[in-house]
Amino acid sequence: MRDSGRYGQFIGWIYTAVDFIVINVVYLMVCFFLPDVSFFSRQVWILLNLSFLVEQYFVSNIHELRVVYADQVVLSALRQVLFHALLFLTLLTFFNIDSSWQTLLVFYASFFAGLAIWWILSRKLLKWYRTKGFNYRRIVVIGGGSAGLRLMNELESDQGYGYRIVAFFDDNSNSRSIKAYRGPIAGVEDYVKNNLVDEMYCTIPDDEDNAVGHLIRIAENNAVDFYYVPQFSNQITRRFSLNSIGNVPVLAVRPYPLSSPIARLSKRLFDLLVSGIAMILSPIVLIPVAIGIKLSSPGPVFFKQERTGYRGKPFICYKFRSMRANDTSNTQQATEDDPRKTRFGNFLRRTSIDELPQFYNVFKGEMSIVGPRPHMIKHTEAYSALIDKYMIRHSIKPGITGWAQVNGFRGITDKLWKMEKRVEYDVWYAENWNFLLDLKIMFLTVVNVFRGEKNAF
Repeated sequence: MRDSGRYGQFIGWIYTAVDFIVINVVYLMVCFFLPDVSFFSRQVWILLNLSFLVEQYFVSNIHELRVVYADQVVLSALRQVLFHALLFLTLLTFFNIDSSWQTLLVFYASFFAGLAIWWILSRKLLKWYRTKGFNYRRIVVIGGGSAGLRLMNELESDQGYGYRIVAFFDDNSNSRSIKAYRGPIAGVEDYVKNNLVDEMYCTIPDDEDNAVGHLIRIAENNAVDFYYVPQFSNQITRRFSLNSIGNVPVLAVRPYPLSSPIARLSKRLFDLLVSGIAMILSPIVLIPVAIGIKLSSPGPVFFKQERTGYRGKPFICYKFRSMRANDTSNTQQATEDDPRKTRFGNFLRRTSIDELPQFYNVFKGEMSIVGPRPHMIKHTEAYSALIDKYMIRHSIKPGITGWAQVNGFRGITDKLWKMEKRVEYDVWYAENWNFLLDLKIMFLTVVNVFRGEKNAF
């Protein structure tokens, strides 16, 4: 691989060297604070670093990835630490070296924390470095259509990824309006020969004319990395894994992460823990809020509304009442200056306190702490007919907060595109769920509450 910039090719080696420093610094710190004689020895130190070299060779590729999110970085750090622990403990057993489990537990907890923090900070630093015009990859995209345009949008969505589209080739004359357009596909070979190119991305169909094979040979003859983008509909966003049947490559659709019983169980146990604690502490909030609601307007403390839940099954969703009694609460969304809201109810909405009774829904198993926000039955009936993949958001339990909400798509959906974006984020969450992503969303939700949200009304 040829990274642009004078020292681009050394970045991976530098980061790996720092990984090596991290594990050794953690080892020395543990030995200093926990004087375990059996752990502080030359033999243990050699086995520790030998295990590190092996796991670096087999499982570490985080420094080769340009597009990766913080939760994925932390999960990669966890996998690497667990793999190292397996190797290291196996070697200790083989050489009959005893060490206390307390020392090992402290070491690996510290190693995980140090590695995760270093990786997150280093990726932030590298993204900043790339935004300054360094360590970028020169990209040639071949073929327009939906796949080619989606690819270019993704490559250019964040300067921190370090991709620079230097040329775009397509036989469709309508593509001439694109800034990087350099002509028809026949001109790819001359361009690659006469210009510095790091990667070629081909989005044209693999037809009988063997055009893709010819482009692969052009890449090979010019030492350029070649990637083929399958011609999928823009409605297909799920991840695939590449398998083979004999010599025939086969793409398999990966199931949703929460299709796994273990994943569902872990999410449910976490929901029970958090909602249980919230319900125990609820009188601290319930009593003053109930008094405020009763003083603001006549009516019940709680507002109950039927909403669409898991697998499209309706359920009763609970909130603190923030409006005066009215006949349109089940059909009309709240607006910023909604006359139905009370002054105290407006405060409840802006601070999201009105959502707290939904911890009861979580405890009952009707909702989750994190998931797509449940919609009114009327909205589900209307939008499911207007928006593709709308019902996919119901393949998991609805949540008190969600990925769409922390990305700014909460509140009123008075325009169709707003609901489309909300559904897009909800579907992405269903396809990419992991436990750390839930923690990230919860953290961002708390931050947004204190910072204030313009759509919280």
